[in-house]
Amino acid sequence: MFYAGVLIEKGGGQVVIKEGDIVGRKSYGCDIYFKVMAIYAAEDGHTYARLKGLDLRLEATSRLDDLCKIDPVAVNQYWLKVMRTTHDKMRHVFQRRQAEKQGCLLRAVKNGEEVESFDLPGTVLHVDGDKDYLEMCLTAYKQLHLTCYGYHIAEEKQAGEIYNLLVIHRPDILVVTGHDGLIKNASNYSDINSYHNSRHFVAAVQEARRYEKSRDDLVIFAGACQSHYEAILAAGANFASSPKRVLIHAYDPVFVVEKVAFTSIYDPIALKDVIASTITGFDGIGGLETRGKYRLGLPKSLY
Repeated sequence: MFYAGVLIEKGGGQVVIKEGDIVGRKSYGCDIYFKVMAIYAAEDGHTYARLKGLDLRLEATSRLDDLCKIDPVAVNQYWLKVMRTTHDKMRHVFQRRQAEKQGCLLRAVKNGEEVESFDLPGTVLHVDGDKDYLEMCLTAYKQLHLTCYGYHIAEEKQAGEIYNLLVIHRPDILVVTGHDGLIKNASNYSDINSYHNSRHFVAAVQEARRYEKSRDDLVIFAGACQSHYEAILAAGANFASSPKRVLIHAYDPVFVVEKVAFTSIYDPIALKDVIASTITGFDGIGGLETRGKYRLGLPKSLY
């Protein structure tokens, strides 16, 4: 049974925390903002809330008395900061694309010859365990002029759906993500059973490799917050999270994909460039040498 929870503050006042509220965890200094997904009474007699990070791919459970309701002004300021970071990343993306396209043109035409070109970047299949994050990513793909087919599928069901979706869409790039994290009190980071969903991401990647073995023909990003990076790469992914078992940003898969989709098929992608293009960076994202999926077209049709 789910219901709104009531916290009694020191001054005697009441603060009602309900589903949809934005909160922080006092024991962590409210360092991450969460959305309350559900509130429930547990067998230990305490009331708990199930939480989801606003922009980090993190799910958590917390006792209600450890939560602090975040003021709407602070929430707005938080989102403004996220938007500024994302805007800066996208601005650098378009600047980089323009410079790289000039290099492709020089390779394709005679010196001084003016020919109008067109772009054919790689296409994307994005399978996400979180509906809200999927919608955020689909908006970002659209802003980045990428064709993406998006599906909201729970992590434990992704492996059963991946193969058919690949047959239907035949993408150049696959993203398999959602939520993950280390199970409470887990100490063996090498054990796949220490993670909430890493085994599901591994199974989904293995199914994708049953469809296409080559890491050049199908580029795969897989994982979420604190995922078992080594196991996901071993299963066949090109890029994965999380090398240092840190939290990753909801948009990190998007920026990895963009770099792959708009790098020429003639060029290997410098790992430092693709990972530097993400919000989390090397602590959260890593991978293997991979070739790009972008093709330059000449000439552009008048019709």
